[in-house]
Amino acid sequence: METKQVFDAVANKYDLMNDIMSLGTHRYWKECLIDWLKPYPGMNIIDVAGGTGDISRRFLKRVHGNGKATICDPNSNMLKNGSNNIDVYEDCISRTCAFAENLPFENELFDAYIVSFGIRNFTDIQKGLDEALRVLKPGSRFMCLEFSKLENSSLAKLYEKYSLIIPKIGKLVVGDEAPYQYLVDTIERFPSQEKFSTMIKRAGFKDVEYRNIFNGVVAIHSGWKN
Repeated sequence: METKQVFDAVANKYDLMNDIMSLGTHRYWKECLIDWLKPYPGMNIIDVAGGTGDISRRFLKRVHGNGKATICDPNSNMLKNGSNNIDVYEDCISRTCAFAENLPFENELFDAYIVSFGIRNFTDIQKGLDEALRVLKPGSRFMCLEFSKLENSSLAKLYEKYSLIIPKIGKLVVGDEAPYQYLVDTIERFPSQEKFSTMIKRAGFKDVEYRNIFNGVVAIHSGWKN
């Protein structure tokens, strides 16, 4: 199943899908991401693979609307679904349909580049990281929230068993197992915390570090552009 087909299938139930895959804890994880970002008034972020705009709205809520968020996603249905969720911060949000590997923005434009549960779907993760560095201002930050590798082997086995039932639940929600199986497969293929950190450094970011949440079910990665 192609990536576009996957997100076309789940666009109108994407937030529900995240609730199912994370048992609702993705909301807490995203708040942890914003906590570490430490947003400030006037900040200009790009929310890549931003889908329904969940991260952008959390960011704008923290700065009380005194900021700017550009949601960039290659799937127009995801962007359309997000634009239907109008809220008080909508005037601070712009949307662009584009791939992360070829962003249609000038160099050194953004104060922060954020990607949440999207980088594992990039067709070329390293090229996407290179683009992240390009569009960030000097002194600005790359942040990524993504499913990762559990540190505890016993918990990893339990998580593996849970992953097997996610497609079955997905069939009940959207009537199709395939999109959920695709997403489970991308989680399994995504590199470990250390390997992904190496990729971030290879793109040119400095002071690269990560924080595991729930023993590594997810990890938040951070890097700075000099």
